[in-house]
Amino acid sequence: MGRILAIDYGRKRTGLAVTDPLRIIANGLDTVPSNSLFDFLKNYFEREIVDIIVVGYPVQMNNQPSESVIYVNDFLKNFKNKFPDKDVQLYDERFTSKMAFQTMIDGGLKKEQRKNKEMIDKISATILLQSFMESINRK
Repeated sequence: MGRILAIDYGRKRTGLAVTDPLRIIANGLDTVPSNSLFDFLKNYFEREIVDIIVVGYPVQMNNQPSESVIYVNDFLKNFKNKFPDKDVQLYDERFTSKMAFQTMIDGGLKKEQRKNKEMIDKISATILLQSFMESINRK
């Protein structure tokens, strides 16, 4: 059984999270500059077996795609061209950044540490992955 990898795609940075090989725990993997994301993923896929890619899909409160969906759709198109054999699933990413920020507060991080956008992106990807895994378990 391969891992599940979550991608919280952003124009500048992309947060990544991954499960353990048994798909029990979601862990933050890294935050990488979006312009080097495909190189990172290529190297990661060469080292690890990944069966499912979960991509955070930006949706508004009225369930309509947000304005940033344009960038995610471009990313998805390029991803499918570069990695056509990967199973890609979209997942609602609403509130993940707010939840990540609250997680940092609850974890006792100081105000200066909470300004670290790379940490927020990685935590957001982890929350996205955990939520996806819980939705699978409910089915």
